[in-house]
Amino acid sequence: MTTSIASAPTSYVYQPSSSLDATSVSGSTSQDAQDRFMKLLIAQLNNQDPLNPMDNAEMTSQIAQINTVTGIQQLNTTVTGLASQINGSQLLQSGTMVGHGVLYEGNSLTVADKVGYGTFELAGTASNVTVQIKNPSGAVLDTVKLGALGAGQHSFQWDASNYPDTELVFDASATNGQATVAATPYSTAVVKSVGLQSDGSLAVRLDDGQSLPYSKVKAVFWPPFSRIPSHAAQEHRP
Repeated sequence: MTTSIASAPTSYVYQPSSSLDATSVSGSTSQDAQDRFMKLLIAQLNNQDPLNPMDNAEMTSQIAQINTVTGIQQLNTTVTGLASQINGSQLLQSGTMVGHGVLYEGNSLTVADKVGYGTFELAGTASNVTVQIKNPSGAVLDTVKLGALGAGQHSFQWDASNYPDTELVFDASATNGQATVAATPYSTAVVKSVGLQSDGSLAVRLDDGQSLPYSKVKAVFWPPFSRIPSHAAQEHRP
């Protein structure tokens, strides 16, 4: 008499995807992922074909993969917590910037107490530096000749008493002989508050209403409008 062996029920094989990462186990914890894995593994062992049992190497590989996924989840949680602590620390420290002046790339002429403040940076030594003061439409109101200046940041003051309610801008141009020297204009503003952007990066809100990423800040100084280096400070009255 021939004894037949009934075929085993379909086995449940846990096969983690090679591209699985911590975010693929959405809304679950590392312990949840491990619990689900163990349930699937036990179900697979209980329902395996006794004539074709699960290979030890395959089971070891699956355990190693779930441990890798769990480790990535735990690492991401740790890194996220650390980043949150760092952002909180930066926000706390940056609170000291409130009320201080900051320098950032822009060509607005900041006016305080009827005095316009402007700063620019020269890429190299210049024998002739000129600054043009303009109104919003681009009309030139005045030309300031600063003469020869070295490479680096330079600032100037301009009497803006005749334009109390006008938003003024300036353009800086420089040459060294026949060669043009790059001149980057900077604006000055006062920090009203600091905060975090949606991506977690630090930003400062200025008194002109704009929000500026902290990475764009070139300098911080106090008092707010003291950014006039003694070696380059010049005041011009039209």
